[in-house]
Amino acid sequence: MASTSTTRVFAVLASAAGTVSLMQSLITPVLPTIQRDLHTDAATATWVFTSWLLAAAVATPLLGRVGDMIGKRRVLVAALVALAAGCLVAALAPTIAVLIAGRVLQGLGGAVFPLAFGIIRDEFPPSRVASAVGGMSVVIAAGGGVGIVLAGPVVAALDWRWLFWLPLVAALVVAAFAVRVVPESPVRTPGRINWPAAALMSSWLVALLLPLSKASAWGWGSTTVIGLLTAAVVLFTTWIVVEFRSSNPLIDMRMMRRPAVWTTNLVGLLFGAGMFGAYAFLPQLIQTPVAAGYGFGASLTTTGLLMLPMLVAMAAAGSLSGPLATRMPGKAQLVIGAALVALACASIATFHDAPWQVATAGAVFGLGLGVSFAAMINLIVHAVPASQTGVASGMNTNIRTIGASIGTAVVASIVTSHMQPNGLPYESGYTTAFWVMTGLATTAVALSLLVPVVRPQHTAADLPAGAPEAALAEV
Repeated sequence: MASTSTTRVFAVLASAAGTVSLMQSLITPVLPTIQRDLHTDAATATWVFTSWLLAAAVATPLLGRVGDMIGKRRVLVAALVALAAGCLVAALAPTIAVLIAGRVLQGLGGAVFPLAFGIIRDEFPPSRVASAVGGMSVVIAAGGGVGIVLAGPVVAALDWRWLFWLPLVAALVVAAFAVRVVPESPVRTPGRINWPAAALMSSWLVALLLPLSKASAWGWGSTTVIGLLTAAVVLFTTWIVVEFRSSNPLIDMRMMRRPAVWTTNLVGLLFGAGMFGAYAFLPQLIQTPVAAGYGFGASLTTTGLLMLPMLVAMAAAGSLSGPLATRMPGKAQLVIGAALVALACASIATFHDAPWQVATAGAVFGLGLGVSFAAMINLIVHAVPASQTGVASGMNTNIRTIGASIGTAVVASIVTSHMQPNGLPYESGYTTAFWVMTGLATTAVALSLLVPVVRPQHTAADLPAGAPEAALAEV
């Protein structure tokens, strides 16, 4: 395929991934507004965010598999249409329950991520796959930050429901361009959908996330919480066994056993938890009225401006990650990125008395994310054969989504565990939450040190004619 054609394909795929990524975080700054307008409590309002992540965690591998079977472009377009339909439901939602249902439907758009990686693998020259995958990873990471920044001006000029009307239009436009520009891949992987694995995965995620988000209201020692957490452990264990025994797994656990893959994916799980914990609750901390004894009482627009350094730093670091690879291996970038995130979270937990302190810590947080996300994807790409690039990259993205679901539920439980008489969380809730995220990032530093140094994997088709079979590298 000509360079111009691949550039157009990448532009459409990046637009699709960016639109979906926006929906991850676009509504986080307005959760307090939604809570008031729809007459609900803080813990339930958080499910407007968590439900998207939960749906995406299940839809990502499931629809990715469907794309392998019937055509990636076809499923890509379907995922974008589902996103648009979910936006329509959410924009018209009269109650919090309907809004959450709309967000679940929007979560089907999460399948765009593995489908985009798979299309890149199928359509791009081998020499461009790694850079394109890295670029797509940066778009996905930065898109969440863009959503937070845009939310304020949109709501100030219009209304929070327009946070769904505008993406609805964008999703349909990108879907139309995908039909015209993205070729239908000739690559097909025969098989069937592993419905038992999908059901088990969704079941253990719900059984885990529901008590984590509601424990403050139900009580950590309540029968309901303990029963659901026990069920989550049993369902998770059963899911692992089913995936290992399946000839058609939803998530390839055998690939997960590669040292460079499982260590990088565990780091991704922790990064997802910390990233979306910050995305969901840093804006709320900034918007807390001064009368609460902390916070700045910032407007939505001011909140977006205070989050802007995070976005700019993330985009800059992500774009530099590729060129830095010749001088700084991906493993080193991952360690540095995790350390920067830990530093930023500790800084927010300790110093949040002035806007500049939060903005500066946000910039450090963005640097860490930008460096780490691109490095993670490239480490995964180099650790697997070229034929598994799309699957492995999509798996890493999905694991970050699962981490985001868990992290958001945990942070929500911590922040809302003790409320002031005025209905606002105590400052200690936010402080504890960011110390927990500091711990997650510190653990990510330790896991990053365990990531082995790998050389790019190749299949026989990637080697020059006559190359010996011994040239095939294995981790």
